[in-house]
Amino acid sequence: MSSNTMSPANSPAKTIGQRELIFLVAFMLSLHALTIDGMLPALDNMARELNAVEGNQRQLVVAVFLLCGGLGTLVPGAFADRFGRRPVLLFALVTYALFSLAVSFVHDFTLLLVFRGMQGLLTAGLIVVPNAIIRDRYEGDRMARLLSIVGAVFITVPVIAPSAGQAVLLFAGWRWIFVILSVLALMAAIWVWLRLPETLDPNNRQEIDVPVITRNMWAALSTRASIGYVLGTSLLIGAVFGYVNSAQQLIGEHFGAGDWFPVVFGGTAAMMVVSNLINSRIVERFGARRVSHTGVLIFIAVSLGQIWVSYNHPAQLVWFLPLMATNLALLGFLGANFGSIAMQPFASIAGAASSIQSFFRMFGAAIVGLIIGQSYDGTAHPFATALVICSTSALLLVLFSEKGVLFRRLHGPRKVDE
Repeated sequence: MSSNTMSPANSPAKTIGQRELIFLVAFMLSLHALTIDGMLPALDNMARELNAVEGNQRQLVVAVFLLCGGLGTLVPGAFADRFGRRPVLLFALVTYALFSLAVSFVHDFTLLLVFRGMQGLLTAGLIVVPNAIIRDRYEGDRMARLLSIVGAVFITVPVIAPSAGQAVLLFAGWRWIFVILSVLALMAAIWVWLRLPETLDPNNRQEIDVPVITRNMWAALSTRASIGYVLGTSLLIGAVFGYVNSAQQLIGEHFGAGDWFPVVFGGTAAMMVVSNLINSRIVERFGARRVSHTGVLIFIAVSLGQIWVSYNHPAQLVWFLPLMATNLALLGFLGANFGSIAMQPFASIAGAASSIQSFFRMFGAAIVGLIIGQSYDGTAHPFATALVICSTSALLLVLFSEKGVLFRRLHGPRKVDE
């Protein structure tokens, strides 16, 4: 079942309009981004205070959270399909608040990594459930449009998060960044409790039964029309995670622009906001496939330019910056559209589908991002090479899902679960 409004069975006293739903979903997704990007300016301070100053060790503060968050995505979808979206979201938000507060009190780097890992593992519902909520209410290119609008709001966070984190450091220590994150999570929990109705159709409730869960996840994983987009997204997001993991070193050390890091990082990320807004305007007209297929081809071309620049104009930020901004802008035409295409066939098992797809996207991306980040050698060469490998592989995976044909527009949804 899919419609632009919830069925009467799913419409209790609580009601929420499309605009408020977009902002609520974006806010919850933003918490995930904030706990990564908001503390990037503080990595040096954290590493010094907690005696983690060897090599790329500081990157683990980001990488461990991403890896555990990716693993955690396997669980909440099944619970969301059984008990509903609201309980899973509330659990994730309260847990997020508690672990953020716990991190603010640590005095040992290993314990900090443990808390970050547990936070990523137990709050993965913030990644999985919002997609299921959107799928409960929308489908096709309309879903892609809504995901693009959510993405535009959500991606605004990486634009301002480093500057916000830097501002906190001017007046307080890095620990206060996590205290603020805890407060924001509690605010989101109150918003969900007061305003978000349950969007799961009672007819689509699934049993918490291993064979049922396995069958649903396998259906979501083995559908050819979907899997190429899931794995392709994983590689593209992985390239971005590689940038996030090494951005502070790449921009601050290699390009010598440490004082300008929040501006440079936020400026490149801002292009994703613009492209998501443009995508929300054009995707229903041209179709998610045509827009995203064009985007991935251009991404490959720009990434080849990154390799050329890394060798011919090394350590020159003025050459790197426009290309990096273009790479991130192109993701605005890829992420929401790839995600919408991948979720389209799974209306009745949206939670399980979102879980397994989020796992491959996020855990896979975290692994790719960790490898890229740890390969940093004081130059931009490894990162540029990774961009080409990831984008070319993503194109091949899309070709697999589309049986070798790009740019076609389907006029009816392909469904495998009905």
